[in-house]
Amino acid sequence: MTNQNGWTKSSWKNYTALQQPNWPDQTALEKVTKDLALLPPLVFAGEIRTLKDLLAKASKGDAFLLQGGDCSEDFSQITAPTIRETMKVLLQMAVVMAYAGGKPAIKVGRIAGQFAKPRSSDTETVNGVELPSYRGDMVNKSEFSINARTPNPKYMLKGYYLAASTLNLLRAFTRGGFAALQRVQAWNQEFVAQSPMGRSYDRLAKQIDQAIKFMNTIGITTDIPQINQTQIFTSHEALLLPYEEALTRIDSTTGDWYDCSAHMLWIGERTRQVDGAHVEFLRGVLNPIGVKIGPDYDIDDIKQLIEILNPANEPGRLTLITRMGCDIIEKKLPPLLREARKEGYHIVWNCDPMHANTYTSESGHKTRDFNDILKEITRFFEIHWAEGTIPGGVHLEMTGKNVTECVGGARNIVSEELHNRYDTTCDPRLNAEQSLEVAFQIADMIKR
Repeated sequence: MTNQNGWTKSSWKNYTALQQPNWPDQTALEKVTKDLALLPPLVFAGEIRTLKDLLAKASKGDAFLLQGGDCSEDFSQITAPTIRETMKVLLQMAVVMAYAGGKPAIKVGRIAGQFAKPRSSDTETVNGVELPSYRGDMVNKSEFSINARTPNPKYMLKGYYLAASTLNLLRAFTRGGFAALQRVQAWNQEFVAQSPMGRSYDRLAKQIDQAIKFMNTIGITTDIPQINQTQIFTSHEALLLPYEEALTRIDSTTGDWYDCSAHMLWIGERTRQVDGAHVEFLRGVLNPIGVKIGPDYDIDDIKQLIEILNPANEPGRLTLITRMGCDIIEKKLPPLLREARKEGYHIVWNCDPMHANTYTSESGHKTRDFNDILKEITRFFEIHWAEGTIPGGVHLEMTGKNVTECVGGARNIVSEELHNRYDTTCDPRLNAEQSLEVAFQIADMIKR
């Protein structure tokens, strides 16, 4: 079915699609995508529209987008405790931002679908042996063997079922009492409770608890969804286009197309070509769309992207996720903001302080310095204030586990300690304590 702009959910196939695996068996790929197309949607159009409305508020400065989760979700880590801990730290950060920052936080996880990753090369060579690069668990496995590295479309089906399981648990937690504000102290993990950030959080949690008790004392009911429930939305990079196409459906109530693999999708720095397949595909679905923008952007190219992806200039439709680097953001971000402001674009400006601040430590681990992450976030806010634009969100690679992948923070993790709990299969993540520390710093800037 074609819409008024000549778009169909398979029109992307007429364009160059970068970062796609070299599937060895096209028949198997077609079988998997047909099976996926018959399965129920993972998310629903009404939920997607709710998120878009909230993001419209963020574009005006009336809410703040907190987007975070794993760099690349690991199939073996899709367990109830891991999902709970990731959700718990997102809830903690959101409470800090909302209560201390005085602005509602929109919680969007990099979760229930962040199973594929772009790579700089199709192949990887180790000890003279060349094999396909690891592209995430939805494509192949990280072990360096021909069987593990051969792309297998059946992993997309497994990814779907694991995403469905994750969403089922998230919905149960957010609706079933676990996320109630009365439990803010119970969310404090033991290792966080014994830290400086944990003590700061504990003080804030007690203040919230006292406020709720006061409401009960004077007869204001607290048995309401705003206090007993919350909403966490899902997002991932829309990389594997056959998977995204298979989960794209028409909303029976409006007749509009939505990609029902996640509430929000984003296009990466490597796949945002204005004449590329990813942009062609995402221009036709009505989800909120993000676009990653690095320091080497071309201003006219970005304007073309904005016009293609959000021709009606709809607030909440488009989020630009800037990943500049702490040392050059002051040079690279202002021209982009000035041009967008001049054109009157409605955009949620979202800061990714992770990707451009990655380096290899003395111990040989890929890592990020907490101070660099905080520096980029702080400069992001300061630049927006100076330009008269709105800092609308932050995009973090983080986990609820007590990992040692990024140096610095309140415990001052050093390079020699990275090996202690370096669990990531891809990029280094902030641990729960570092994430909470970021939340307190952001809250101070939000309430400015």
